[in-house]
Amino acid sequence: MITSRTARCLAAVAALVVALAGTASAGTFRLGAWKLTGSAEQPSPLANQGLTTLRHELHFEGNGTVPDALRADGWGHVGDPDAARGYLFDAYQWTAADPAAKMFYVTTPRGEHYRYVHPLAPGELMNNSYAAVSPDGQWLVSGEWGTMNRLLVLPTPILNRSTPRAGGTLQLAGRITLDRPVRDVQGCDFVNPTTLLCATDDTGTDLFPTTKQLLQIKLSRPLRGRDVTARVTSLGQLPLVSKCQGEFETEGNDYDPATGLLRVEVVPPAPCDANTTVYTFRR
Repeated sequence: MITSRTARCLAAVAALVVALAGTASAGTFRLGAWKLTGSAEQPSPLANQGLTTLRHELHFEGNGTVPDALRADGWGHVGDPDAARGYLFDAYQWTAADPAAKMFYVTTPRGEHYRYVHPLAPGELMNNSYAAVSPDGQWLVSGEWGTMNRLLVLPTPILNRSTPRAGGTLQLAGRITLDRPVRDVQGCDFVNPTTLLCATDDTGTDLFPTTKQLLQIKLSRPLRGRDVTARVTSLGQLPLVSKCQGEFETEGNDYDPATGLLRVEVVPPAPCDANTTVYTFRR
């Protein structure tokens, strides 16, 4: 049951979103062609790490969605997922001691689950914040934490014929070299074969004019399993709207080509962090 107090709070947040949309459309940092069209809330334990469109429906991942078997085996953190051709690709990070690999957990359209382990390449960090599958389904882009000038490219499990059919090892296929550094990228998704949109949790303004940017990463050519260069542009600051004061955390993002909608998750400050806000944008 929605109480009058809850209704007032929801109305206040909605008003803030509308106000923010108006400010963004008139300000310097306007998120490019993307206009804020609305927002919704999801329970943080089930949704505070990422989201993707899976078979025309939104699928969420959160701290509470990690299967017990994976957690017991040391894979205790899930990142922003992606989906392609009915397959779900989850990015898992090692949370036990001495990390030497990262893992992509694949769920097939028939409900089968397979683990694809990527041994860390020399100099590669252990973080596995997201998975982004190229529109042709052949390549999976992943990233590291901190300030980086690259993204990592691996063959997409199962969809790329060079990979094992039922789990196995994934080797690095290439790198996306960025023309400027990025920091704390939490999620990326392809808009077309040469364009990624990425959400960062960057709290600084030394790399870009705003914190917590929506970045556009434009590849010099579509991925083919080799190194490629890319140009990075900040489209502006993601919405930071809450009745609570404190630090926001930007999480995953999703672009649905069927609807043209871009969605980005932001976790508000405590104690409002019980729910994660999902912002919707359209060009």
